[in-house]
Amino acid sequence: MERPVRDAPQPAVAGHARPGEVLDLLIIGAGIGGVMALYYARKAGLSALVLERQDVVGGLWATLPAWQDIQFGRCDWTLGDLPIAGEDQASIRDNIQAWVDRFGLAGSIRLGTEVRRATRSGELWIVETAAGTFRARHLISATGAHNRPFVPEPARESVELRELHSSQLRDAADLAGRDVVVVGGGASAYDLLDLCFEYQARRVIWVYRNARWMMPTRKPKKVAGSPRELARAQMEGATLEEISRGLQAKLVDRYAKFGLEAIRPEGQFDLGRDQLLPGRHRMIENFSKIERHRAEVSRIRGRRAELSTGEAVEADLLLWATGYQVDLGFFANESLSRITGHDELCAQCGCGLRAIAEPGLYFLAAGLESTGTAPWSYALLARTLMSHVQGQATLEPVPLARKLNHFHYPAFLAERDPVNFPQGHWQDEYQRLAFAHPQDLPLPIPD
Repeated sequence: MERPVRDAPQPAVAGHARPGEVLDLLIIGAGIGGVMALYYARKAGLSALVLERQDVVGGLWATLPAWQDIQFGRCDWTLGDLPIAGEDQASIRDNIQAWVDRFGLAGSIRLGTEVRRATRSGELWIVETAAGTFRARHLISATGAHNRPFVPEPARESVELRELHSSQLRDAADLAGRDVVVVGGGASAYDLLDLCFEYQARRVIWVYRNARWMMPTRKPKKVAGSPRELARAQMEGATLEEISRGLQAKLVDRYAKFGLEAIRPEGQFDLGRDQLLPGRHRMIENFSKIERHRAEVSRIRGRRAELSTGEAVEADLLLWATGYQVDLGFFANESLSRITGHDELCAQCGCGLRAIAEPGLYFLAAGLESTGTAPWSYALLARTLMSHVQGQATLEPVPLARKLNHFHYPAFLAERDPVNFPQGHWQDEYQRLAFAHPQDLPLPIPD
């Protein structure tokens, strides 16, 4: 039985697929990518259906803790005039729901429908669920790269130390007055260290192998993180190497200014590999209070975390800021089902979208580097993907040499999608968006 997503008008292209009916397109996952793919499939006149295992739309944003937020301001997340109240988890979840409500997509979304098996048979995709089997000529996996929380497996003995993955810290107030170990060197680790000071943890211990690049600042993320300056440089024709060199010099100066040289990453900043994370201001302001260990957790014994350096720290709570793995176990094709890393997936996708191992299969934004406005990039990718499905665009089965981001995507897609990027005209539109569009307004929904 189909479960509706709130009240919404019935779609022009119905999603009530019947057994044996062949759709143009099946989409797995109702996060922001899956919902936008459905929107553009409907605009293209394709019969499409989204299968979502949860009982709500939103993907990862439907389940993240309330303290989780985006890396930039809200106007760089939403598009057009779709409502968004803030940068926090609930606001992002509601913004994804707003796409469903505004464009009447509910009838083409089956909630509570987990995909058990996806198999290519002849010219069709056969997708098995508890609610029945669905068939389509094309399949989009829009489940993203954050499917399975990754927690390392150190030796454990008589464990008394409470352990949580970052996604399991439901109430950040639990940090108050506690001795906390944060393990990891990326965005989630920076968030958790920041929360430790916001909620007044008694002691903050940071264990990491390598710290990722960030832009040191005393401003909140929603003010400090914006891709608009990057967009202008890209539309002026600056190469990835030129932009990376300029950012490298700026980052080195700011690490020195804020006294963070001890955690500055080794090597050169590369925008094709490194995300430009905004610094966390509370973490930076309290940097001298953080007990730092460049190591791994090798054993947990009692309330102690024993480290690969031979040191040990005793604490009340250990937070794993160790990210996620890709979960494609529902694919019958073992070359796909074995994939656990995002880079592995990108290597299997032509143009960062089209699966090489199977025809008619697409992974939305596998080659998207996350510096930039994800929904706007998803919109451009989904629009071109529909043109490819209709034979109007060409996505070669060749992996990207390096990931792309933000305004590099229009130039990349324009070479392959003449319908949505008319030769001699598309540059004018994107120049205007980069240089003349008001900085405090969301970008428009691409037509």
